[in-house]
Amino acid sequence: MNASRIALVTGANQGLGRALAEGLAARMDPEDLVLLTGRSHQRVSDAAREVAQLPGTRSHVRGQVLDVTDTDDIARLADELRARHGGVDVVLSNAVTRLLPEESQAERADEFIDVSNTATHAILRSFGPVLRPGGRLIVVASSLGTLGHLDPRLHHLFEGASLDQVEYAVESWRSAIHNRTAEEAGWPRWLNVPSKVAQVAAVRAVAAERRERDLADGTLIASVCPGMVDTATSRPWFSDFSQAQSPSEAARAVLDLVFTEHVDPALYGELIRFGKALPWHDGTPPVEQDRLLRP
Repeated sequence: MNASRIALVTGANQGLGRALAEGLAARMDPEDLVLLTGRSHQRVSDAAREVAQLPGTRSHVRGQVLDVTDTDDIARLADELRARHGGVDVVLSNAVTRLLPEESQAERADEFIDVSNTATHAILRSFGPVLRPGGRLIVVASSLGTLGHLDPRLHHLFEGASLDQVEYAVESWRSAIHNRTAEEAGWPRWLNVPSKVAQVAAVRAVAAERRERDLADGTLIASVCPGMVDTATSRPWFSDFSQAQSPSEAARAVLDLVFTEHVDPALYGELIRFGKALPWHDGTPPVEQDRLLRP
């Protein structure tokens, strides 16, 4: 990657996002800049100051207020980084909405979709064009993001879809939730499943358009499953955390993708878990989980 590299992490105030920002700041060079982003000015400023003061930090760290639910805000920041720095070298899209099992999935749908999906689409659209050669644009997703986790009736919405088509599918899902026709159409009650499938499909769509050019200059666009991470967001959903990683442990595999010198063509555009691509068509619909959730 270029000298004086620019890295950006969304959802970086806490948990995995904070660990990713810390890892970037420790592994990048003194002339590089890590932008730690979030919606709250105070929390972003505090987190950036704390990361900057860690013993292992080598690069510059700056807090940057960014509301990922505001697509104009995302576009403005991308334009600003292009104007000031000629682009960006690392973008780690990690924003997530905390959702509890006892909460109504339908009542939280808009917020969840806006943070996880609308934001992902906007980041791909705005930061893809300003990603410098040899850069990394990685969306943190989940192993639930493989197509097989959806009812087969829905597969055609995401199979080989363009980014516009993925966005249309997500908005159709949102409308079906509001119209109370989602389950009849085959959408699972658990918001996390369609959301993650759509995130991975969006990455695949953008990567398909750029593949030849990106592989030629060592650029990587991909989604990544960090594995089970012990955070406040994930803890309510699982009873056994014996195999869970700390945020710092989970961040390592993501950071290894950032700092690898050679981009493996087999990983480009794919959903990666611990250095291996997960088959797009794997998975089974979450029938049992759905029965435990409020509609």
